[in-house]
Amino acid sequence: MSGHQRRSEKRRRWGGLRQQWKLLGLFEIDQQHEFYSLTCMMKEGLAAAIQTTIDKAPTDEVSDDDFRLEITQIHKDFTMETFAGPVFASLRGSLGMTEQEYQQSLCSENCYLQFISNSKSKADFFLTNDKRFFLKTQNKREIKFLLSNLKIYMEHLRKYPHSLLVKFLGVHRIKTPQRRKKYFIVMQSVFYPDDRINARYDIKGCEVSRWTDPAPEGSQIIVVLKDLNFEGQYITLDQQRPWLLQQVEIDTHFLRRLSVLDYSLLLAHQPLHHDERHQTLSFATFIIRTKKSVNQSPSPVHTGAAAVPGEVPEDDAILLLTETDSRYLKQPQAGDASIGSTLQSCTKHSGPSGDATELPDFRAQNRRLLPNLKNPLHIIDGPEQRYFIGIIDIFTVYGFKKRLEHLWKRLRHPGRSFSTVSPQTYCIRLCQWVQDHTK
Repeated sequence: MSGHQRRSEKRRRWGGLRQQWKLLGLFEIDQQHEFYSLTCMMKEGLAAAIQTTIDKAPTDEVSDDDFRLEITQIHKDFTMETFAGPVFASLRGSLGMTEQEYQQSLCSENCYLQFISNSKSKADFFLTNDKRFFLKTQNKREIKFLLSNLKIYMEHLRKYPHSLLVKFLGVHRIKTPQRRKKYFIVMQSVFYPDDRINARYDIKGCEVSRWTDPAPEGSQIIVVLKDLNFEGQYITLDQQRPWLLQQVEIDTHFLRRLSVLDYSLLLAHQPLHHDERHQTLSFATFIIRTKKSVNQSPSPVHTGAAAVPGEVPEDDAILLLTETDSRYLKQPQAGDASIGSTLQSCTKHSGPSGDATELPDFRAQNRRLLPNLKNPLHIIDGPEQRYFIGIIDIFTVYGFKKRLEHLWKRLRHPGRSFSTVSPQTYCIRLCQWVQDHTK
């Protein structure tokens, strides 16, 4: 049998398995899998790229040149390029992640997992075996958009360290002699750890095509549900509700200024155990959580760099809706209190002399008391449920093609809400959805 025939047979056999496994949502990429070769190259390339960072002495700041840096490493059957490596290494460090553990998770001998998404995107999704990191293929336009706005993105995370935006941890390109270039990004998984999660949702704040058939009761099938599946339910946070409303507003306004739409609010929940619901906050635990929340990593942006386009002015500490936008939103419930105020008062007395001038302004940065968990930036505990929340898919720009799509959908779905709307409308609508579905 020729090489071409063997490849055709392998594709045919895999096509049949794919139809059987598609409902599972998640499965291992073993030697019979169509993406086995690609993921092996990813692992090998990432191991070398991360090792370069480990071997290089760390620096507290990154320069303008680091944002434009491209490093090519040649391997036996492929080459891999790493874009803005020092910038992403800086971000990983600011998240409390060591390069060794990052390398161990991405490059272990265990197989990657493929996630079969119900998204319309043509991208391929992979998870590390420990489910901590996502790898996603992207097209050249999306990569160019991310890299051209990387400095603005990093500045946003510096100003708002507890942002819900997805954390991009690396951008790479693999090239083989026979195939075209393959771009991919590495992201932190919002749903980590996922061993107890019992429901997952992808929320866009609209109704057209926003229903997914749930998995049969008692099955192990992983299905990401949508807006209409969530109707009649609430994200119950009590005191942390104002923080969530504010952070969603901050992050969506940032995306609006980049003319981005069609992003998703990822949401999952799991019940808290009895001891988690009724545990008392000991002084030692409070100190640990406060230290995690206060921790100020060095700014990832070189202080001497030129002003970042779209940067939030220093005196505009918290992004607020304009008067026009505010008419679309209801006022939050009276009596809600942000736990950030507790941190704010604590830091006033944290220094030996009670001087907190060097500590961050918690209200301006909209910080909260983070949980002492593995994925604290995306986990919020309510009275009965633990919620995993993040904003993903931030590459769709409202250009000519999307404007035409908007006009076409207005004709096809009169009087109904759909995802392709202006960035301003999208931002306001998602903020409204969060406000209407939280308490």
